[in-house]
Amino acid sequence: MSVAVIATGGKQYAVHEGDAVTVEKLPGAVGDTLTFDDLLSGRKVTGEITGHGRAEKKIVFRYKSKTRHRVKRGHRQAYSVLKITGIQ
Repeated sequence: MSVAVIATGGKQYAVHEGDAVTVEKLPGAVGDTLTFDDLLSGRKVTGEITGHGRAEKKIVFRYKSKTRHRVKRGHRQAYSVLKITGIQ
């Protein structure tokens, strides 16, 4: 099994053929095939989008003492699930 390193969403992922990887949301519908460049050797990595979703809510709370300044916001990051189908 060969390992490849792909970059998407500003992050790098080490993947093997057959892996399911959760990455930041990619354009495309479920079933679409995408091609990535291997950062190590210039090979091509193909993957299929198997699903989209949103992560659990994270609370972002800003607070300044003595001024009654409080801001509470939530954030849910959108993601895509990729199944690595081939490394050439």
